[in-house]
Amino acid sequence: MSKPRKVPISGQIRRSQVISTFGPGAMVDLPLHSVIIGGLEHWTEQGRRPVHEKRLEAAIAKQFELGPDARVPMYTPPVDDEDPASPRAGVTCFVFPAWFVAQVEGQIFRDPAGKLYRTRPLVHWRGLDGGNHFLHDGKKIPVVPVRFVQACRNGHISDIDWHHFVHSGKPPPNRGRLWIDEGGTGGDLADIYIRCEATGIRRPLGDAKLPDSRVFGPCRGERPWLGRNATEDCLAPDSDKPEWARLLVRSASNAYFAQVLRVISLPEADEAVRKAVDALWDDELAYIDDLDDLVRLRRRNKPKVSRHLGSLKDADIWAEIERRRKGFEQDKKIKVAEIETLLACPPEAAHEEEPDDDFFARARALTRLPKILEGRLGRVVLVHKLREVVAQIGFTRFEAVMPDIDGELDIKVRRAALSRDPTWVPAVENRGEGVFLAFDDHAIGEWLRREPVKERGRQLVRGFDAWKGARRLDKAVFPGLPYIMLHSLSHLLIQAVALECGYSATAISERIYAGAAGHGILLYTGTPGSEGTLGGLVAVGRRIEHYLEIALELGRLCSNDPICAQHQPDDRHEERFLHGAACHGCLLIGEPSCERRNELLDRALVVSTVDALGAEFFVDP
Repeated sequence: MSKPRKVPISGQIRRSQVISTFGPGAMVDLPLHSVIIGGLEHWTEQGRRPVHEKRLEAAIAKQFELGPDARVPMYTPPVDDEDPASPRAGVTCFVFPAWFVAQVEGQIFRDPAGKLYRTRPLVHWRGLDGGNHFLHDGKKIPVVPVRFVQACRNGHISDIDWHHFVHSGKPPPNRGRLWIDEGGTGGDLADIYIRCEATGIRRPLGDAKLPDSRVFGPCRGERPWLGRNATEDCLAPDSDKPEWARLLVRSASNAYFAQVLRVISLPEADEAVRKAVDALWDDELAYIDDLDDLVRLRRRNKPKVSRHLGSLKDADIWAEIERRRKGFEQDKKIKVAEIETLLACPPEAAHEEEPDDDFFARARALTRLPKILEGRLGRVVLVHKLREVVAQIGFTRFEAVMPDIDGELDIKVRRAALSRDPTWVPAVENRGEGVFLAFDDHAIGEWLRREPVKERGRQLVRGFDAWKGARRLDKAVFPGLPYIMLHSLSHLLIQAVALECGYSATAISERIYAGAAGHGILLYTGTPGSEGTLGGLVAVGRRIEHYLEIALELGRLCSNDPICAQHQPDDRHEERFLHGAACHGCLLIGEPSCERRNELLDRALVVSTVDALGAEFFVDP
């Protein structure tokens, strides 16, 4: 009796890539096909497992505009079991696009001006032999998917109606064979024509390359990743007018932007208070009327009360009691809860064992800081263990929509759905280590009051406004100078520590905190399914002063100076509106490491550059 055999898979991608790069609605080139990843209803239940993280579940429910007590389940992408007898697990994909270019060799077209073009048949899959080959002169010719599709800013995507395009929307007298004529070697759309064999009409793809072009007509609202007939009305935002379809190069970087939420699984700073109130609620705390009653209760020195309340502050205990009586959870922003926890970490103790938890961090002592760091670096926390949970809630095309500085997404943002009826979202969890740096709030406030800093801020705001206007992102909010300064310092620090910490620069991620709760940088690393770490970032944290000095030195001079240092964010010729003194020679790093896709950077806010603007936070002694 022969062993059961599974149907061969079409291709494989990493689980983490399904969340970030190749989620539902993304196009993928497999060895034999070009496909679009199916929606969540086309993922198998076999091979997936649940992921739990309360804060993230609440944030997702908020994005889906569900009730305050609602929770959206999270599951990992399914992984196939190696057992040949088990059911196939994985993600269903659909062939997309349905138009192909036949690889006919030696075909030349000469236009009326005498220019020569390489020409090949443009064929729909219905015209293929067996769905894989094009019959030409009795020979089977291989085909490749056409590079161009149409999409809209609502995330819809579909094949281009090439007959409609080449005939400028007019019904052709007959549907003759279509050819794609390509001239030159640079792939310029102005040198690519679609030609109808029956009518002789040719039209350049360059007619469709302008953002406001309407040559493809209104978007048809097609969602092929959700299966057949998955269409919906497609309207422009805040209007009843149609959204117009735009040309999209299938392999372009703007074809898919996953919208993800990230949460570091950190216990909140008031967790000890909550546990203490839990223990005493029924017997004691449920009956007190005000803060004075609480004070009198603690003065009685009851053993149970003293044991649980210990050194906790009266104000914190009373705040927790009031919160419970009001019957709702405190709605803290994602990053606010994280930085409060990091700032509340206790100092290191000798011979302390690491608990078997998702999070373990201790603050190290700061002694004899270099002069340039005095009064600025306030706290260093060594994060021995952490857990990051990443969940995808949707995606966009053409423009990425990033979380704000508090880690939250705008509820009203235009995003494409992952399924017809979302009941869960895909998520992955990473485990690793990190180091957290907190910076003095008073020093940052003094820095912001300096006139050169204000002037640099006005330049960066003008650049931000120009970027916002060019992309029609009316709701985008300037993150503030402290965020840009800390973000730039983080990139310099990643480059400084990568040489010695045991991790590559692309393996280190950043998390920037710049709000009323505090200012800081968390550098961390994590691996799916890993329980241990190399300990490299914790070791870096013990010598972080050294690495900060290296980072500041890296920021002073760029290989592209003085051009880099003198770049103006509001320069409409360069159109680098979200960059001050920042380029590939100094601040730009691998995008997986950056939480803002290498945007909002300016080393002139960190340290003095050759342009000597006087806007630096770290002033040379």
